[in-house]
Amino acid sequence: MEVTIEYRVPYADTDQMGVVYYGNYLTLFERARNELMRKCGYTYRECEEEGWMLPVIHAELDYKSPARYDDLLEITASVRALKGVRMEIACIVRRKGEEMVLVEGFTRHCFVSSATFRPVPPPQRFLDCIAQ
Repeated sequence: MEVTIEYRVPYADTDQMGVVYYGNYLTLFERARNELMRKCGYTYRECEEEGWMLPVIHAELDYKSPARYDDLLEITASVRALKGVRMEIACIVRRKGEEMVLVEGFTRHCFVSSATFRPVPPPQRFLDCIAQ
């Protein structure tokens, strides 16, 4: 399963060089990740209400070409791996309508109890949603 969202770069996201500040791509990854979960029918809000969370425990990004103010970006997110209590979400950022990848990477998450912040197995309902 994958989802693609659009995002228009505001001036506030750029740095003094006129390109999107490198740290802002993690926010774009999070936006796409949220929509990926929503698409499969399981929101982060529901996760928290059920007593578990998915904190980021690792992130890797490969910056290939800059995005600039007013670019319309497409961010595609997909589940790259799900093993035990860990899950990886891959993301690719492109300008809308272009094939060239601007940034690609992934975030690794761990299923944890919201009460103890200790690792827990993913709920079956979540596994069923991702398997769709």
